[in-house]
Amino acid sequence: MFLEPHFKGQRSGWIEVVCGSMFSGKTEELIRRLKRAQIANQTVQIFKPTVDTRYDEEKVVSHDANFILSTPVEQASKILDLITEVDVVGIDEAQFFDADITDVCQELASRGIRVIVSGLDMDYQGQPFGPMPALLSVSEYITKLHAICSHCGNLATHSYRLIPNEDKVLLGEKESYEARCRTCYAMGNILDFRKKETNAPEVKQTKLDL
Repeated sequence: MFLEPHFKGQRSGWIEVVCGSMFSGKTEELIRRLKRAQIANQTVQIFKPTVDTRYDEEKVVSHDANFILSTPVEQASKILDLITEVDVVGIDEAQFFDADITDVCQELASRGIRVIVSGLDMDYQGQPFGPMPALLSVSEYITKLHAICSHCGNLATHSYRLIPNEDKVLLGEKESYEARCRTCYAMGNILDFRKKETNAPEVKQTKLDL
């Protein structure tokens, strides 16, 4: 479990990144850390991208229905305009923000603010997602969480898209995505490729398929 660091003397800011696949508990961990900060009587501000409206337009909500109030912003730079006197800043679904989110987090940390960021490290194609690689490279603390593969039960690192849509950003939950380990993710992609090549009718995948 992540334990907040304590610096004596001069106030220091830093960046924490919580990453992983879908259903790995990233937002749950973000909420946990932010609520601990509130219990410690620290001033907290939370932001989320306006595009993420799956559960609520303003709340940051985990898959387990835990939530914390947030401010939706369209562009990362707007966060700096909205910051008040604050000890901790939380940012959810960072992969949906523009590239400026990295500079914004660095600026906040330079002001002595603790910045906690959560986001998908890979997209549905298994590629680095948006600004996440840059955020990971400049952060002081990184926590990579794992889901459970829905096919074999091993640790899952990939978000497998279940529906035929090639948009990079596609909001969805269990009806659209599964968490899969490296092997089951690769096998699923092979089956999808064969379907496209042969124009075979779609066959529902089961554990026996893999």
